[in-house]
Amino acid sequence: MVTQQWNGVRQRVAAVGAEPSSGAVFGSLGHGWVLDDPLTEDALAELESQIGVRLPDDYRSFLTCVGAGGAGPAYGLFPVRRVQGRWRWEGDGAELADLALLAQPFPDRGPDSEDLDALLAVRPEEEDFEEIEDFDDAVEAWDERWEALMFAPERTAGAIVVSHLGCAQREWLVISGTHRGTIWSDCRADDTDLAPLLDQAGHPVTFTHWYIDWLQKAELAARRQPSHP
Repeated sequence: MVTQQWNGVRQRVAAVGAEPSSGAVFGSLGHGWVLDDPLTEDALAELESQIGVRLPDDYRSFLTCVGAGGAGPAYGLFPVRRVQGRWRWEGDGAELADLALLAQPFPDRGPDSEDLDALLAVRPEEEDFEEIEDFDDAVEAWDERWEALMFAPERTAGAIVVSHLGCAQREWLVISGTHRGTIWSDCRADDTDLAPLLDQAGHPVTFTHWYIDWLQKAELAARRQPSHP
């Protein structure tokens, strides 16, 4: 059963957080090794009714068996919470996901590569301007074109932001379409398109793999004893 894969995970997270070296795990100061309470089945049903789509099985079972968010990869798993009668995900960049588009399929491809290359080719360079004010104006105009091309709400339809790594880098969970259940890296702030996370065999990373892989690495890092000369 899907729920069995989460047996003991909440306890494992707490155990890592109790290790003296747990603060050395990247992002742990952000989530503090704290997990929100799990959702009830009724709450999950209400959430899915509101967004109009059933969440991927492993993620929905995580929500009801482990927690609604908190300790997790990078600075933590964005929690889903009910605020003033409406459900939403909370975190740095969570608002980038358009809740009205979650039932639409996540795009199979991003912007045309030729359009992307053409725009990158004309990105302003400071050495090409005599006045810094002119350079700033050119960058601002270029950024507007980049955002229009890369950050249109339709680009991330059918996906939610689940974590952030700092420096405007985030990770998304696709919940609708052919890529449903997979995690995607978002480095659009660094002038690249979204891309699926892949395992060592080149297969798309699922939510389960993403979370368990983080937990296993965190356990090793937190329990590793410092070497002595």
